[in-house]
Amino acid sequence: MWIYILIIIIVIIVIYAFALYNSFVKLNNKVKEAFSTMDVYLKKRWDLIPNIVETIKSYAKHECDTLKEVITLRNSAYDSMSDDDKIKTNEKVAASINKIMALSESYPDLKANENFKDLNKELTKVEDDIANSRKYYNGVVRIFNNKVEMFPSNIFASIFGYKRKTMFEANVNERENIKVKL
Repeated sequence: MWIYILIIIIVIIVIYAFALYNSFVKLNNKVKEAFSTMDVYLKKRWDLIPNIVETIKSYAKHECDTLKEVITLRNSAYDSMSDDDKIKTNEKVAASINKIMALSESYPDLKANENFKDLNKELTKVEDDIANSRKYYNGVVRIFNNKVEMFPSNIFASIFGYKRKTMFEANVNERENIKVKL
């Protein structure tokens, strides 16, 4: 009699483990899909940077430090970065772009430049897309992290090798107002 109860308990645990494993795979794939969607927009922003920098260079020659910072970040090999490196680098890029946009406010001729207006409009759209994709990514990561951290699925997560994913958060610099000194 006890043997049958033990076999039933083992079968239930095995079925639960299979179902849990499949849900981890499903959630992990959703996280990858969400990051890939966001990555498309981050890459679009990445590709816009050289055009914006070149347009600003002619107007703000003495703002070399800000432009060099953006160029240095931009010259990193984006495609060879890990997902975490992409998140960290794009946080820095976002802060630098905010500085550049603040600089543009100080140059009326630059603001009137058609090329800059077009680039600014495109960048604004890309930034909106990034914000929306970040929300989706963070939502999916939250669900995944809950599953990885909550009992009893946390036991199986460690057995299956699933670990917490990094959220895409605003860093301290993005939360501060940008100060432009001329």
